[in-house]
Amino acid sequence: MQVKKNDITSGDRIALSRAITLVESTLPEHQQQAQELIEACLPHSGNSIRIGITGVPGVGKSTFIEAFGKYIIEQGRRVAVLAIDPSSNISKGSILGDKTRMAHLANEPRAFIRPSPSGGSLGGVARRTRESIVLCEAAGFDTILIETVGVGQSETAVKGMVDFFLLLMLAGAGDELQGMKRGIMEMADMLLINKADGDNLAKAKAAMVDYKNALHLFPPNENGWIPKVDVCSALEHTGMAKVWDSIEQFGQQTKGNGHFKLNRQQQRIAWFRQGLKEMLLTAFESNPDVTAILPELEKQVANQEQDPYRAAKIAIQKFLGNNSY
Repeated sequence: MQVKKNDITSGDRIALSRAITLVESTLPEHQQQAQELIEACLPHSGNSIRIGITGVPGVGKSTFIEAFGKYIIEQGRRVAVLAIDPSSNISKGSILGDKTRMAHLANEPRAFIRPSPSGGSLGGVARRTRESIVLCEAAGFDTILIETVGVGQSETAVKGMVDFFLLLMLAGAGDELQGMKRGIMEMADMLLINKADGDNLAKAKAAMVDYKNALHLFPPNENGWIPKVDVCSALEHTGMAKVWDSIEQFGQQTKGNGHFKLNRQQQRIAWFRQGLKEMLLTAFESNPDVTAILPELEKQVANQEQDPYRAAKIAIQKFLGNNSY
């Protein structure tokens, strides 16, 4: 599977899909090709606004992304959606049905939707999402939307690769404030109550007031941004302009005070550290001296004949080839 940088930078969507398939592949030859492609595309990336979107299952993420994506396109922009589908821990399979759920947006020539399996990585975040972002930006997409599988550990990972973090909420589904983890709310740059239509409109507006009051209890953000709280109806396509206005205000403010650039720099360092850990683990697990003793160490740990940390130290010493660890 050969993909050239020029095919990506010319905006070839088929080439972009193939390139993302390369970065998601675990085959060594594909990983080498993907690495070379990422390095070639990196100078052409970075010129976008990266938006993470999350919320509990049933909040209407896919419906919102379709409505919001179409609004963004109407503003003359090009939008790429990287939707993370949860992989089964048993079969390792994934439904990858986001194009079905966003059928209208998928047919837009200025939109690109890529569902990716989480692959069992932390919190359901696709292992190569960062690389996919680089490829989409190199292909000319200036707005990147990353949809997570739901409220959980994946939010922390996605927060570490986006500029703006949007948390979708529901009203009328019980005690919203009690049911929402404070840590996730603290990460959000905007809280948006979806399904604010029909009989639910009054409840959504009441929830908006509650969330605004709750946010006053949180410490201020280092970037100086005060999180917005609003309502929308993805079904009726209302409130999209207010969301986009908030994102633009966020960009202007954080670029003006230097935090936008600082955040991107910190994210690149995190990317480097993640790659370092992955490569070390791969080298460790493929080391013949280690693989020769791992089964016996695992057996000893399982039978409580060996302390897990002591067993890990023995394995690492084998990997290092000495007793320096």
